[in-house]
Amino acid sequence: MYIFRTITRSPARALILGFAFLIITGTCLLMMPGSSSIKNFKAIDALFTSTSAVCVTGLTVVDTLTGFTSFGQFIILLLIQIGGLGIMTVSTLFLVLSGKRPSFTDHNVIQKSFSFSKNQNLSAVLKGIFFFTIVLETSGAVILFFCFLPGNNSVTALYFSIFHSVSAFCNAGFSLFPDSFTGHGCNWTLNLTICLLVIMGGLGFPVLSELKQNFPLSKASLQRLSLHSKLVLSTTAFLIITGVILFLCTEQYNTLEHLSVPNRILSAFFQVVNTRTSGFNTLPLGNMANETLFMLVILMFIGASPGSCGGGVKTTTFSILTLLGISRFRGHERPQLFGRSVSAKSIGRAASIMLLGLVIVCCGLMLLLNTELNNIPHPQSRGKFLELLFETVSAFGTVGLSTGITSGLSTMGKMVLICTMFLGRLGPLVVAMAISNPVKARYFYPEDDIMIG
Repeated sequence: MYIFRTITRSPARALILGFAFLIITGTCLLMMPGSSSIKNFKAIDALFTSTSAVCVTGLTVVDTLTGFTSFGQFIILLLIQIGGLGIMTVSTLFLVLSGKRPSFTDHNVIQKSFSFSKNQNLSAVLKGIFFFTIVLETSGAVILFFCFLPGNNSVTALYFSIFHSVSAFCNAGFSLFPDSFTGHGCNWTLNLTICLLVIMGGLGFPVLSELKQNFPLSKASLQRLSLHSKLVLSTTAFLIITGVILFLCTEQYNTLEHLSVPNRILSAFFQVVNTRTSGFNTLPLGNMANETLFMLVILMFIGASPGSCGGGVKTTTFSILTLLGISRFRGHERPQLFGRSVSAKSIGRAASIMLLGLVIVCCGLMLLLNTELNNIPHPQSRGKFLELLFETVSAFGTVGLSTGITSGLSTMGKMVLICTMFLGRLGPLVVAMAISNPVKARYFYPEDDIMIG
């Protein structure tokens, strides 16, 4: 009990423990006889699927529709919903609804998960999170129901709509179709609905809360938004617009060649939006050009925004460090935007997250290269490096896109991706806080300059 209390006293360690417990529970449920329709279902595949669902990644080694029964699919959906919101968030909500007072650790864990101010009321934050979740997922399911109704009975259409609405809003990328949405690439209603759910789920609950408070949106109301919300919205718009333009340029004579101009724009928009966070696709990734895949790797590494269901180093980290470089060239010490200067503390956190993210990806890639290409000469493994890099960053960014090699990975390779997904969902900073010494240094050595560049 003493060890347990010591671990859970740290919010970061409590968060890790909660996700680990949920993954193990999900693995046990998926290993039950009524969960899988595959004979001799392997424990490593159950663990991989459970981790992918809890970490809202979407990488799969078993087809979700044919490999699992209705009960198994329900377990996956439940893991996606709880994993997307966070196990501590769900458990704390039940405490609040039952009239009990959440612990200090619960408060800190949710604060670190959803990046809200210490001055905000915990109950109000929880109610806001579940309000957006219920409203957006229900609205998405209603629209998707009419998209899936042609060719399906009403029960199947309803089931498909609920599953994909939850998967999209939680940025999970799990699909009941073996080829994701490649068969619905020209369905504008379905594509735009999925994209809207993914964008809303990737903005973060603090931003959604501010947008709700300032609704209806106008020039005056947008100016009242916090610097965080303005940065998240502008960075998201920049990444989507830039990504769509680059995708159209690199794939116009490849995967987009057979489509009309409007459908090319739709497919590029869908792929760029889902690459950063979700993992759905309407185009075959294995047929894309190398430069396109590398661009998608960058988008996956950046990921979603703080306080959201998505992973990656986050949009604010990318934008702050980019603006820092621009500001230094212009002679400013700190990034300046929207009439404000970014604090030194924020810059330090962004640099730490970027560095830790790169370390996790590099270590994961090195291990994956070792498990999958050990002792294979380079001439015999051409192209594999990019595929394994894509797979590693997809796992770290909890995206779920793959060039098609996931199911063929070795047991050790799957374990590497499981660890990468877990670290990516928690976030590099949470992991660092869990293993670091919280005691602050009482003294500093004299400063000295070092030649840089």
